[in-house]
Amino acid sequence: MSFQMMLMQLAGGMVKSISIFAWTLIFSLPLGLIVSFGRMSSNKLLGGVVKFYISVMRGTPLMLQLLVVYFGPYYLFKMHIGGAYRFIAIILGFSVNYAAYFAEIFRSGIESMPKGQYEAAQILGYSKNQTFFKIILPQVVKRILPAITNEVITLVKDTSLAFSLAYLEMFSITKQIAAKETTFVPFIVAGLFYYIFNFVVAMVMENLENRMKYYK
Repeated sequence: MSFQMMLMQLAGGMVKSISIFAWTLIFSLPLGLIVSFGRMSSNKLLGGVVKFYISVMRGTPLMLQLLVVYFGPYYLFKMHIGGAYRFIAIILGFSVNYAAYFAEIFRSGIESMPKGQYEAAQILGYSKNQTFFKIILPQVVKRILPAITNEVITLVKDTSLAFSLAYLEMFSITKQIAAKETTFVPFIVAGLFYYIFNFVVAMVMENLENRMKYYK
């Protein structure tokens, strides 16, 4: 196999990895915010359930969770799982896992806000929703961006775990090429792909942090 052909195959796998990355963020970030509300709920039952969910997601391997999501419908309900479900299972598994981590990050940011800001907003006539989304949330986002950045960079690398469901993202293709051609070069190229991807993500997140500096 020529080096150019290998690059093309790895680039195709990288597109799939980016797709996993993008869809996971789209679903896990808002889900994480919702979960954080449940975690902070005054309802002890709801808070306990959410706390248990977070504990399970953070206490078990992501690869195991992907396998449960993919094979669970068949073993539990005898449902037929086709090839189309593979990508859905990957996004679902990644999303519910990362939502747990994002939820704790959101919670830490929300709980760090001074109560005086809520009281001041109430005096100014803001509703609870207006207070949260117009005053509190923008400041929370600014505070938690470094922690979010760390999780996002971790997600870039975790996309390689999709190989456990036989999904041909970049890492799976890298292993196939390396085994077929008996060469270490695909791993080096894959490492460069991941590094460039992470570098771009880090630059974007740093730009977001700089834009949020007006809250200082």
